[in-house]
Amino acid sequence: METPVAAGPFGSWLAKARASLRGEAGNDVPCGDCVGCCTSSYYIPLRPSDAATLEKVPATYLTKSQQPPDGTWMMGYKANGHCPMFDGKGCSVYKARPQTCRDYDCRIFAAAAIAAGGAEKDAINRRVRAWIFTYADGAERSLHAAVKRAADFISGNIEKFPAGFTPATSMAIAVLAIKVYPLFKDHDPAPINAVELITAIVAASQIFDRS
Repeated sequence: METPVAAGPFGSWLAKARASLRGEAGNDVPCGDCVGCCTSSYYIPLRPSDAATLEKVPATYLTKSQQPPDGTWMMGYKANGHCPMFDGKGCSVYKARPQTCRDYDCRIFAAAAIAAGGAEKDAINRRVRAWIFTYADGAERSLHAAVKRAADFISGNIEKFPAGFTPATSMAIAVLAIKVYPLFKDHDPAPINAVELITAIVAASQIFDRS
C-alpha cells in the first residue's frame, strides 16, 4: 500500500492541465523526493528552445528526431533506465531542464485511473497510486468520474481509432481523456455506438487543439 500524497483540488488541477495542453501555464507538481520521471526509461525531446540542455547531453544519448519542430533531438536513457542528466539524487541540469520535463505531471495518470506504463515505469506507477485528489463538491467528483470514463472507453477501443490518431501510449490515452472528458459528463457511454463516439472524440480533440 502506497503512502498517500496530496494531489490537490481536482477542479483546479483539471483546469490547469487543460490550459497546459493548450500551451499555457500549467500545474506546479509537488514532486517532493520522487524522481520517477528521471528513472523510468523515457525518451525526452530536446527542442530548439532547449539549447541549454542540449549543450550538456553526451552525444551518445542523442538521436535526430523525425518529429517537428525542425532541429529537435531525442535524448535517450542509460541501460538502467535513468536519464543521463540524473546524478543519483536529482536532475543535474534542473534550472535548464527541457520543456518536456517542466510540463510533465504524472497526476494525469491518477486522474485517468491508468498506469503510466509497465515494469519500466514502476517508480512512477507507485506515485500514481499514491496521489489523492480532493474535491470541493459533488460537481468536481463528477468531473473526475467523466475523465475516468473517457480514459476507460479510449483504452478499451484503441483498435477502432482511425489511422494517425491512435492513442498508443498511456500518456496519449490520458491526454486525450483530459481533452474530451466533456463528452462523458452526462452519461455512461456504454450503450452508444463505439464508432460514432470515437468520431465525436476525434472531432472534440481537434477542436480543443485549435481553441
